[in-house]
Amino acid sequence: MEKEIVSRPIPFTLRVLSTLRMLVDVITSVFFKLYYGTNTKKLPPIKDDILKQPAVEVARRIRNKEISSVEVLKACMQRISDTNSLVNCFVENRYDLALQEAKEADKLVQSGSKTIQQLEKEKPFLGVPFTTKDCIAVKGLHHTAGVDLRRDKIAETDADVIRILRENGAIIIGLTNVPELCMWWETHNHIYGRTSNPYDTTRIVGGSSGGEGCIQALGGSCFGIGSDIGGSIRMPAYFNGIFGHKPSRLIVSNVGQYPEEPTDLHKSFLCIGPMTRFAADLKPILKIISGENCAKLNLDKPINLKNLKIFYQINNGAPLTDKVDKDIVTALEKVVEFFNKKHNIVAEEKKIEWLQRSIPIWMETMKGKCPFGKYIIEDYSIFAVFKEIFKNIVGLSGNTLIALFTSLVDRDVLNPECKRYQYYLKVRQELEDIFKNMLGEDGIFLYPTHPTPAPYHNQPLVKPMNFIYTAIINSLGLPATTVPLGLSRDGLPIGIQVIANHNNDRLCLAVAEELEKAFGGWIEPK
Repeated sequence: MEKEIVSRPIPFTLRVLSTLRMLVDVITSVFFKLYYGTNTKKLPPIKDDILKQPAVEVARRIRNKEISSVEVLKACMQRISDTNSLVNCFVENRYDLALQEAKEADKLVQSGSKTIQQLEKEKPFLGVPFTTKDCIAVKGLHHTAGVDLRRDKIAETDADVIRILRENGAIIIGLTNVPELCMWWETHNHIYGRTSNPYDTTRIVGGSSGGEGCIQALGGSCFGIGSDIGGSIRMPAYFNGIFGHKPSRLIVSNVGQYPEEPTDLHKSFLCIGPMTRFAADLKPILKIISGENCAKLNLDKPINLKNLKIFYQINNGAPLTDKVDKDIVTALEKVVEFFNKKHNIVAEEKKIEWLQRSIPIWMETMKGKCPFGKYIIEDYSIFAVFKEIFKNIVGLSGNTLIALFTSLVDRDVLNPECKRYQYYLKVRQELEDIFKNMLGEDGIFLYPTHPTPAPYHNQPLVKPMNFIYTAIINSLGLPATTVPLGLSRDGLPIGIQVIANHNNDRLCLAVAEELEKAFGGWIEPK
C-alpha cells in the first residue's frame, strides 16, 4: 500500500518572511500611489463598431458580403495607430502581407466559387485579423521572446497554432509585447519597452501575454493567441478585462513557441489558447487550434447548466501572497448567488489545504535542465549576472532587473532523484487527484485569477508570488477560463477563473458565456 503523503507545516521563517513582505507591501503601496498619482493617459474611443463585435460575427459578415476583410483590417490598423503610442502593446506588423491576404479573402467571397456554407465549414475565420505574442513564431517576423540576445532572430516558419489558423482563413497582422523570456507577470523588456494598461496607464497589463491582453481590451484586433505556463493567458486577460482560456494539458500544440519546454512535465504545464473580448469566440477558436485533439474535448456536447456542481474557494492561504481584494470577493460571491437564484445550484465553499503549498509545488516541479541565466546572458556565470545588474543600474544592460534577479535565484537544475523534488511531485499528483475527484464530469471550481486588481508598474516586485493563483492550475493540467466581472472601485477590471476537470473545457466556456450575459463581460476602456 502506498504511503500517505504528509502535509509539512509551513516553516516559521517563511511565516515571518510573509509578514515582513506584507509590511513592505503596505509601505510601498503608499509610495506607488503618491508617485503615479492620477497620471493615467486616456485612450480615444473605438471609432468603428466592427471592433465591438465578436470575431465569429465579423467572420459571418465577411462571408455574407456585408463588410470586406480589407475594411476590417484597416479598422484594426487605425485602432492600433490611435492607441499604441499610449500603451505600447503592438511591437511588429505585417500590414502589407496582411492587406494582400485580406484582398485575396475578399476575392474568394466575391467570386461565388464557394457557398456561404462551404466557406463557414472550410474557412470559418476567413478574412478575420488576429494578433499573437512575440514568443509564438510568425514566419518573417521577429521571434525574440523579449530577450536581447534574440533581438535579430527571425522566425522561418509559422508556429503550428498560427499555421492552422491561417489555413482556416484568419489573417495574422502582427506581434504583441512580452516580458523578458516570458517569465514575469509584468510586460517589460529592453527591446520594446514597457506595456501599459488601457484602463489606467500607470498600471500593469500582466504577463507574459500582456501585450496581447492589452490589444484585445482596446480593440486592436479581432482576437488574440496567447500562451500560459503560470497564468500567462489568464492574468493578462484578467488585468485587461477580457476572456482568456488555458486549455487542458497537451491539447493544443506548443510547436513554434520559445522557449521550448525541456521535459514532458513542463510541456504539460504549457498551453496555447485564445484571448478574446467576447466569450462566444473562445469555443470556435479552440476547435480550430486543438486540431486532431479537438475530439477529446467534446466541445459540442450539450450542457445543462442546472446540472452543474459548483465549488469555490476565495483565498489559497499560501504564504507570501496577498489576501484576495474585497471587490473580487464580492464579485465571486455575486456569481455564487447568481447560480443559486437562476439555476437553483447551491455552491459549496472549499478550503483545499494543499493549495497553501501552491508555491513550492509549482517552483519545484518547474525546475529545468539549465539555469535561467543561460537563456538571457551570453557566457553565463554568476559574475556575468552581477556585471549585468551593475550595467542595468546605470542603464546599459539589455536585461531587465527582474530577469537578472531571477538568474541569481533560479540556478538549480532539475535533479529527478532529489527528495524535495520527489516529494512535491507526489504532492502535485495528490492535489490533482483531489481536484479530479471533486470535479468529476459536471463540476466547476470558481477561484480568483489574481488576488488584486492590476498593480502599478514595478509593484509586482514587492508581491512576486501573487501569480500562484493561476500557476498552480498549470501544474494540475486543468482547463481554466478567466471571466471579467466588471470594474473595481478604482475603475480596474476584476474577475475570476472558472476551472473544470481534464478535457472538460466545454464547461468552462459555457459558464463564461453565461456569466458574460449576467455581468456584462468586456467593457471598453475609457
